Amino acid sequence: MKILAIEASSEQGSVALLVDGAILSRRIDGAANHSESVLRDIAALLSEAGLTVGQLDAVAFGAGPGAFTGLRLACGVAQGLALGAGLGIATVGSLDALALQASAPRVFVATDARMGEVYHAAYVRDEDGTPRLVSGPRCDVPEDIELLEGHWTAVGSAFAVWPDALRHRLAMFIDDCRDNLVARADEVAVLGARMAVSSRLLPPEQAAPLYVRDKVALTTAERLARGGRA
Repeated sequence: MKILAIEASSEQGSVALLVDGAILSRRIDGAANHSESVLRDIAALLSEAGLTVGQLDAVAFGAGPGAFTGLRLACGVAQGLALGAGLGIATVGSLDALALQASAPRVFVATDARMGEVYHAAYVRDEDGTPRLVSGPRCDVPEDIELLEGHWTAVGSAFAVWPDALRHRLAMFIDDCRDNLVARADEVAVLGARMAVSSRLLPPEQAAPLYVRDKVALTTAERLARGGRA
């Protein structure tokens, strides 16, 4: 299985190439660098592996939720490559990729959504290691988030941004907290390969980012109400 993956839902983007179980990847730091680097890094990965886009089995992208611009970039690049090569697309949840990276039986993922809110979802690991969604994905203010019963491995940037509202308030349910992890193209590629095997690829024209919040910016009144500047 040969899968090219793109993940740009956060400040730390990445591209990865999964070739028969082995992964080649490159990191892209800074959201402003995503658009400049992604095609160049994809070309470098394909060259390193001695492959062309037409030799791939599918293209996968991290569909979010996450940064609007990054999601549109990842989706657009995936669509362009897949259309040109006649490939299907694996639309992989970025929170799913984070849950897989955590490699724990029960994972609660929460990432900073800006505007005082958090994207979150809960997963239980299946026998084959795939994270199975049991709650979410949702977008809520951190004080409103509650965990399902049991103990969880907490993952994602929201636990660093909102330590009191999340990490400390929910401490009785959290066995381990990994607030430095971000979604990576490595896991997007792995999950994309599983989707390809199970015939869950989409035609390029049907691929789209996952939006769990339509609003991408606060109004001036809302910023002032939350203590921000006009």
